Amino acid sequence: MKRREFLLNSGGFAACVPTVGWADTSPVPKLEAFQSKMKHGAFRIRDLYNRDQSFSDLALACEGQRVTFRGYMAPPIKEELAFFVLTNIPMAVCPFCEPDLDWPNDILPIYTNRIVWPLPFNVRITATGVFETGAFTDEETGFYSLARLVDATYREG
Repeated sequence: MKRREFLLNSGGFAACVPTVGWADTSPVPKLEAFQSKMKHGAFRIRDLYNRDQSFSDLALACEGQRVTFRGYMAPPIKEELAFFVLTNIPMAVCPFCEPDLDWPNDILPIYTNRIVWPLPFNVRITATGVFETGAFTDEETGFYSLARLVDATYREG
């Protein structure tokens, strides 16, 4: 028996399809959204939410998957953290430290395994990591998030 025949007959092919986080019985739109975005490379932060601020099908399909987002590094909340905030637009001043600034609505916390060295605010970066959802409060900063990338790496570009 050839490898493809074995995988198809044993159900092993199904193990290759990302299904983590699918609670309903109609995963096809979620899978299609995920596969479509994966073909085009990086995801956009705004694609994670529906208009009512609930998670989109794409976000649910990404849960537990290693994915890539592009954006800009917000100025750090404090120095020497293994964490930064990815924003959709460049932010010259920390939006969380200045009370007069509006909070951006397209942000995603990025957690790395080593200390983050800040990049200039106007340099576009690519962050890749495992996408997680659920309420989480960072112990060091008190930063609260419902979605984030963990075990992430980042680079310019």
